[in-house]
Amino acid sequence: MSIDSTVTHVVAALAVVIAASSALGAAARKLRQPSVIGQLFAGIALGPSLLGLAPGGVYETLFPDQIKPILTSVAQVALVLFLFAVGYELDLGQLRNRGAVTVVSLSGFAIPMLIGAGIVLLYPGGFHSANGGHPVDATFTLYMAVALSITAVPVLASIIRDQGLAGTRPATIAMAAAGVIDALSWPVLAVALIGGEDGSLRSWTVKVALLAGYVLVMFVVVRPALKWWMHRPGALMTNHVPVAAALALASAWATSALGLHVIFGALLAGIIMPRQPDGAPDSQVLSPLQETGGLLLPVFFAISGMSVQLNGLHASDLLLLLVICAAAVVGKVAAGALSARGAARLPWRDSLLIGVLLNTRGLTELIVLNVGLQAGVIGPRLYALLVVMALLTTAAAGPLIGPLHRPADTPPAQRADTDPGAEQTPDSGQAPAVDAEPTPQP
Repeated sequence: MSIDSTVTHVVAALAVVIAASSALGAAARKLRQPSVIGQLFAGIALGPSLLGLAPGGVYETLFPDQIKPILTSVAQVALVLFLFAVGYELDLGQLRNRGAVTVVSLSGFAIPMLIGAGIVLLYPGGFHSANGGHPVDATFTLYMAVALSITAVPVLASIIRDQGLAGTRPATIAMAAAGVIDALSWPVLAVALIGGEDGSLRSWTVKVALLAGYVLVMFVVVRPALKWWMHRPGALMTNHVPVAAALALASAWATSALGLHVIFGALLAGIIMPRQPDGAPDSQVLSPLQETGGLLLPVFFAISGMSVQLNGLHASDLLLLLVICAAAVVGKVAAGALSARGAARLPWRDSLLIGVLLNTRGLTELIVLNVGLQAGVIGPRLYALLVVMALLTTAAAGPLIGPLHRPADTPPAQRADTDPGAEQTPDSGQAPAVDAEPTPQP
């Protein structure tokens, strides 16, 4: 395929992907679902599971193998920009909170991890069968533990806003806890994947040491240098967006060179990016990167959906899907509800609502699943099962919230800052800002 032909195919594919993703994302929101549901369905529809069944080779004509690496590269750039924005908005002060948020966060992270690891140990045959020859070892077990502990902060913020929960005690506690869970999940995932599919103990130890050194350099050297560069007198570059974009891409390259996924470098770059004097992210830096990443994220959904080959699943995989879904729901809902009931002394209805909100997955889960698929930790069949689990748990949030949330029972004036257990939680207005439209209304 010539260069001109490749460019033509890429441009056409991008037009179809963005249009289909936007249309189905809008349709999902009409059904009171996060648009990530529709966007992922668009990717599945454009993949071999549906479009690939159309006569005349439509799928192969629209998405020839030659352009798939280019689309994957565009998707990775979108992820880098998106994860940089997530890291930039991440408030590490949440990790020092006391009271209800701390208990809910740790429970909502640790209990699903234990359940995720437990189902692998209790049902190894099912995972061996579905994982397509990939080893079911300690790396896989830790990966599954993280995969079941994820809560998607952007999607959760969108659901809270759409369901009219903003400002209520359950929503604010859930948002703050989800932010802490994210902050805990990424380092554990990095440790699980740093050795790679065939990494030996020696290789794993060396890479962990290199990663630790890189993180130290970013905080001790790069961050102070950025502060000096961006705030020095008579600075020529008053627009800091190119600096932020270059930092995100360079850090993503560094972690990729260390054997990790590019998303880890992007997150770290966002965390060390200097903030304004009041500690808030600079909106003039954040907004352009969010808008650019949001425009390109449909390509990520398309690539994710194309990797879901539903026609490759076996009848025996249904039992494993039920096990995974049950473990995912029980782990999050039970951990959130019981910890909120015990720590914040909330009514059972509000406690269950927190558990349901923490059970929201979606975009963040898809990122974790794609990382595992690319690293060779999970195979295509298990990937498809986990994507279905992410869709089901995210789609279930809206219908489950209805019976649990009664606006008359929760006066608008009731805020988390009136809850003694949430006195030290981050400002409820900042947590939903993680959403800030990083995707086309996820």
